[in-house]
Amino acid sequence: MNLVRSELLKIGTTSTWWLFALIYLPLWGLTLLVNSVQTGFLANPDNLDSMPADSAETMAAVSGDTALAANLYTNGQFFGLLVVMLLGVIVVTNEYFHQTATTTFLTTPRRTEVIIAKLAAAVVLGAIFWVITTVLNLITGALILAWYDVGTEFGARGVWEAIGLNGLAYLLWAIFGVGFGVLIRSQLGATVSAILLYLGGYIGAAIILSTLAARFGDWINDLQLVVPSLASQLMVTGVDLPGSPPRWAGALILIGYALVTGIIGTVITRRRDIS
Repeated sequence: MNLVRSELLKIGTTSTWWLFALIYLPLWGLTLLVNSVQTGFLANPDNLDSMPADSAETMAAVSGDTALAANLYTNGQFFGLLVVMLLGVIVVTNEYFHQTATTTFLTTPRRTEVIIAKLAAAVVLGAIFWVITTVLNLITGALILAWYDVGTEFGARGVWEAIGLNGLAYLLWAIFGVGFGVLIRSQLGATVSAILLYLGGYIGAAIILSTLAARFGDWINDLQLVVPSLASQLMVTGVDLPGSPPRWAGALILIGYALVTGIIGTVITRRRDIS
């Protein structure tokens, strides 16, 4: 626990955490605005009647009260996961940026304990981020649903499953960040690379899978599970969408990635020359 507190103190005594918070807040607000407009569109039956017949089943699923509520209560996930991943990166690369890595490993010669402490600290940061955003989402989401005469769905199991799986996604992406920081010790290099891979991977995979699905069939959509950012979004739909893998499958894939990332990060840290 002392090592974990030490890692959290390192982040807490720098400007990193509140800079990320200031960057994320307007992005969260923008996403909330987009989701609010989307909720208004989907909650109107007249709009759904004009949709193409081949998408009717999917539109019926995402326009249900549970799906609408789950979407609002997990608002900001896309940018939130990016932020907690970058915080995970900072937990590791801060040591090299401020040249404290040698001191850290001399103080605690067992490197495995150090990397486990960093993973735990990143998970704590991810959990804090998730709790704060979830509280905000529950308040604003309930107001938006009431505005469009949709129930809050607090009694719906799918809603709480979406919120819980969203929390799991935050924790796992924080672990991904630590693994990324271990692979690329340069703080600037790791941060830029993580952003490019996250955004580029999401956009590129979405375009490629959509194109291939239109040509070869909906079974291609099952491949979205191998793309972490797409699997994360699948976890918070609140309902299983037609033509898409089940939500739990996305969670299992992310857990697998996190385990691999944590193990690789530990092995590399134990073997790599720190100086």
